[in-house]
Parts: sequence; C-alpha cells; structure tokens
Amino acid sequence: MPPTEPSQPLRVAIVTESFLPQVNGVTNSVCRVADLLASRGHRALVLAPGPGPSSYAGFPVVRMPSLPLPFYRDFPVGLPARRTMTAAVRAFAPDVLHLASPALLGSAAVETARRWALPTVAVFQTDLSGFAARYGLPGGDGVWSLLKRTHSAVDRTLVPSSAAMEALSGRGFPRLDLWRRGVDARRFSPAHRDDGLRRRLAPNGETVVGYVGRLARDKRVDLLAHVARLRNIRLVVVGDGPERSRLRRRLPDAVFTGQRTGSELSRLYASMDVFVHTGADETFCQAVQEALASGVPVVAPAAGGPLDLVVPEHNGLLFAPDSVRELRVAVGRLAHNRAVRERMAGRARASVEHRSWEAVGDQLIGHYRAVIAPSRELAARGTDTARSA
Repeated sequence: MPPTEPSQPLRVAIVTESFLPQVNGVTNSVCRVADLLASRGHRALVLAPGPGPSSYAGFPVVRMPSLPLPFYRDFPVGLPARRTMTAAVRAFAPDVLHLASPALLGSAAVETARRWALPTVAVFQTDLSGFAARYGLPGGDGVWSLLKRTHSAVDRTLVPSSAAMEALSGRGFPRLDLWRRGVDARRFSPAHRDDGLRRRLAPNGETVVGYVGRLARDKRVDLLAHVARLRNIRLVVVGDGPERSRLRRRLPDAVFTGQRTGSELSRLYASMDVFVHTGADETFCQAVQEALASGVPVVAPAAGGPLDLVVPEHNGLLFAPDSVRELRVAVGRLAHNRAVRERMAGRARASVEHRSWEAVGDQLIGHYRAVIAPSRELAARGTDTARSA
C-alpha cells in the first residue's frame, strides 16, 4: 500500500539549514515538525549543520560539516557535503524530502532528490536577501537567483504568510502553497501570568514592555532605545545573540534575561503588558504569535509575516518599518492607556489560538502525501512501460 493512504506511516528526511543547539525560527519549526511526526507514528531523519545533539524526538540527526558566519560566529552555515548527504538519504530511503529554509544544504539536497527521483517539499522561511542587506553584504539579486533555482526544482514550496506568497509569486517562484505556523496555546497562555515575576521585573509598578527573540543586527533590537525613553515603563529583553553586549550598553535600564525556554518563557510572555517586535524582514514571526496567544497586545512593523497576525486596533498596532516616531507612538499609546491596552489584550488570544500545531501538522502531512502520489504514479507507469517493452 503506497504511503499516500492516510493510514500509512511516512518516512521523511528533513534537511535543515539550522538546528539545535541554535535557537531560532527555523530550528523551532523543525523541532515541531519532528515532534508531530513522532506523535503520529511516522519516521524521520534530520540532516543539520554543525555540532549538536545526534538525535531528537527519537529520530537520528546526521550532523553536516559547517563554517561559522564571520559576523555571527554562533551561527554555523552548512556546507554541501554531497557524498555524506547522499549516503545518509539513500540509507534512510525516505518517501519525501523536507527542505527547511533551503540555502546551501538545501541546494545540495535538491540535487540528491532529483538523482533518486525523491518527492520534495521546501519550506520558505528566511528572507535571506533581507538578512544579507541588514549586514551590508552584497549579492541581493544573486541570493534570489539561488533561491529561485532551488525552489523551482522542488515539487512544492510552502510559504508562511501572504506577504511571502506575494514576494515569491512576484519573482516567478512556481508551485507555491500557504502553510502557516502553529502555536502551543497551552504553553503560551494568559494563565501563566506571574505577579511575583512582574514585581521583580517592575518593582515600581511600571508597564512591562517586552521583546523576545535573537539579539542580532537583522532584528533591529536597537530601535527599543526609542521606546525606553517613554515614561513609567520597564523594558524587558528576552533572548541572546551577538548584539547582546552592545544592546546592554544601549539600553542600560532594560532587564536582560538571556535566553529562556519552557515554563520560564511562558511566564515571561504572559507577564508582559505590551509586546514589541522590531525586525522588518520576518516571513512569519512566531514570537508575535506566541505573545498574542499569551494575551499580550503586539506592536510590530507593517511588513512581512506580522501583517497576517496583527489586526490594527483589534489585537495590536502596526508601524511603518522605518518610522521610529510611529514605533514610539504605538508603544506609548498602549503603555499609557490601560483601557485600550486591556481591550486589545482581551482579543489577542482568540486571534491565534485556533492555529494549533496539530491542525497545521495535518496540513503538512497532506502536502507530503500530495507530492508523493504523482511520483508513485510516474514510477508505476515507468514499470508498466518497461514490462510491456
């Protein structure tokens, strides 16, 4: 029985450009996909760059060679060791190849998939062109050319937001489908609000304005310096990254918690009064969704993924991505107007809690089976033709 049938388990090889111990959007999504596959009785293999754990969710993780980015040394870039990749994929014999935010590793994986006629699903997740621009790197058009070549060779590309869909379709990327991210509504909930934690963060009763994410140049966290000047607020920065030392100097009165996970992160989200996201190159922005699920109104740039998550005057406010003034006004309005803030907070959770990982996981498995079916039919036709000859 072919694995296109809903009752049949799948074998999924996941090639990802980032994985544990790095914590970012790509890693988090791959972990959730692996968790989902394990819970449904499927099998998976993960190929990931750099050193790290050799297994996750009961699945083996094959570590690929890598080099650190010179300006972000904690972020390993996978090198396309084709022989290692081909051997691992062939030994696992997957039904489908899942490419998570494909770049160099993803490009090599596409070649492997084409050589062995493997069905492929690619997940577009990182705006590499925007990332390069934030670091002053050349080659924006070259990045798009590489991405288009890779995505044009796969059976289906999944994009996380309407803005990403528009960007890719406008550049001629074929076979696009929308696949948003899920949120754990139990882990991220207003129920985790912690009054004791709030008193420690804001001992004088200040309004808690928070950010959660990587502390890297592409996230533009330094814009929070303009927010920090607002009266009677306590700025809380959750996360880590290469910009942490510089940001601590830039934001001397802010509370820096470092990277937090699990129940600590749940309590931090739910104990905020306002959540601010500053990055303008997000294809989705899971941190915004987690804040909303925690019952916290959001201020975010009117660009990319947040456009699908933040409904102005309903669950938060948007600001023009390059307008410091609009950012400051939006945060000030929520921080200093409790009635407006509580009205939006009351609507925040309902705007995202229906987006469970179980629901989006079903959609992903549906995409897997959809690309497997034509491949199996084509292979069957080829066998029949050979027999008749």
